[in-house]
Amino acid sequence: MRLGHSKGLISQWIDDQFSDEELERIRSLPTRQNEYGYDPYGFNRDDAKIAFLVARWLYRRYFRTTVFGLENIPDDRVMLVSNHSGQLPYDALNIVAAVLFDGQPARLVRSMIERYVPAMPYVSYWFSRWGQVLGTPDNCRRLLEDEEAILAFPEGALGISKPFSRRYQLQRFGLGFMRLALQTRTPIVPVAVVGAEEQAPAINISPLAKLLGAPAFPVMPFPPFIPVVPLPSRYYIHFGEPRCFSGDPDDDDEQMERLVKQVRLSIESLLRVGLKERKAIFL
Repeated sequence: MRLGHSKGLISQWIDDQFSDEELERIRSLPTRQNEYGYDPYGFNRDDAKIAFLVARWLYRRYFRTTVFGLENIPDDRVMLVSNHSGQLPYDALNIVAAVLFDGQPARLVRSMIERYVPAMPYVSYWFSRWGQVLGTPDNCRRLLEDEEAILAFPEGALGISKPFSRRYQLQRFGLGFMRLALQTRTPIVPVAVVGAEEQAPAINISPLAKLLGAPAFPVMPFPPFIPVVPLPSRYYIHFGEPRCFSGDPDDDDEQMERLVKQVRLSIESLLRVGLKERKAIFL
């Protein structure tokens, strides 16, 4: 009884940190949950509230994120395709927070996490509780068929492990996201994140990364040296207009490259606009 009472008090305290409008947004998230409050991928609204609370603080207070083009996100199935940087996925967190707290309507964006993440202790468990999903083609396809929103980073680990000297230079895009969009007839919204490159300028120690089985082992030139705590760079997120592509998802790579290049050019264009309009990195 005492334990249940303590859990109830903690849950009430968490709810009290949100405004009524924010709580209504969380309650209205369109997911298929069972009688225990879990959806087929492990997401639970109550478990996610603490993550949403942290995300809101980082989004509004720490990174002071400014967002453009949220109205470009459709209400039904959609794939957000973004540049990726910053060593740790605070870019994903800010995109998810933007759509949750400022989107109309509020939506839960499912980030497609890398295959190495589930091997990290506790991370896989909590990521699933918070709505993030291992980025397999089957998972993505089922989510899109359920009219959900997913977030893909076609640069993958190459994006977050590139040196600071190559900031805002897009790395090679994978083709899988385009095949999936064609197969499920899903519109793609290009997304450009400005600010993440400066949050953790680091050097990648490749031998250590290989030893640990990680895509990168970043080391910063100042304490705490490992980019656990990001610098408070100011974020600017630009959502472009949705793009609908047609074609055979089983076409050869050359044809897919042509379509992927169009998405890449859209993101590069948004990045140029964002960098040009940015007045300062930390102000």
